[in-house]
Amino acid sequence: MRRVTTPFLSRRGRVGLSVHFSVAFASLAGVVQLVLAVQPGAPLKGVRTLTSVIALSGLWAIWRSMPRYSAERQFKQSGFSVVVRVGDLFAERADLVVGFTDTFDTSIERGDIVSPRSVQGQLLSKVFRGDVTTLDSSLLASLRDAPTVAVESESSKPRGKRVRYPIGAVAAIAHEGRRYYCVAYSRLGNDLVAKSSVDYLWRGLGNLWTAVAAHGHLDPVAIPIIGSDLAKVSSLGREGLLKMILLSFVAESRVNLISRQLTVVIAPGDADDVNMLEVQAFLDTL
Repeated sequence: MRRVTTPFLSRRGRVGLSVHFSVAFASLAGVVQLVLAVQPGAPLKGVRTLTSVIALSGLWAIWRSMPRYSAERQFKQSGFSVVVRVGDLFAERADLVVGFTDTFDTSIERGDIVSPRSVQGQLLSKVFRGDVTTLDSSLLASLRDAPTVAVESESSKPRGKRVRYPIGAVAAIAHEGRRYYCVAYSRLGNDLVAKSSVDYLWRGLGNLWTAVAAHGHLDPVAIPIIGSDLAKVSSLGREGLLKMILLSFVAESRVNLISRQLTVVIAPGDADDVNMLEVQAFLDTL
């Protein structure tokens, strides 16, 4: 069963409600006191006025604390911005990040090597229009100078690709005027089950930003919450993975400018798993 995030019930949500209520109540009470000081006979005394002030303060607090579907922050000194929003990754006007396994498998034919519903599967179907040969050629061309760590035998891995690249390997490919950064953050077992970890993901993110800085010309980049789908990093939920991506990008960008804007795109079906109030507060601390 999916956990629905209720911002008002979280600790930060309760604190936010309290703060907004207190500010509104103090402001309205101040206005009432000012009016009574200027016009002592004004009809602003009694329980009705107090009830009205409390009600208006409560409505203001709820409105200010309502769930949002985006969060953002401008890092003016460093010259970049970060946006987090719910939407379609492939609709973004930016270069895209796509998660891969260490074998850079691409086949979605049976759905057991690469799931058609994964971002990787959508890259093949939406961008390359099912042309797996062109996608494979682009990946191989980008990885031609990358080291390999193993080559599986046909008996050990009967299906799919058999050359293994290091975790964190990045293939930067261009197609129809846009760049795609294909980062290997998980290992595909010979049983065709992908597994990842916090260490794998952190290593992949570090290499990813290096590749973006080298190839991206500071162009906008969009990334999904990698590590949350089939190759799950089990110790972190979607919100934790999102914060990890943000922390990695901002930390690296303070040392070396990578992109003028990073957009982290949350799939609509995953929106309930991310509390945007928490994300905004986290961004504000970076």
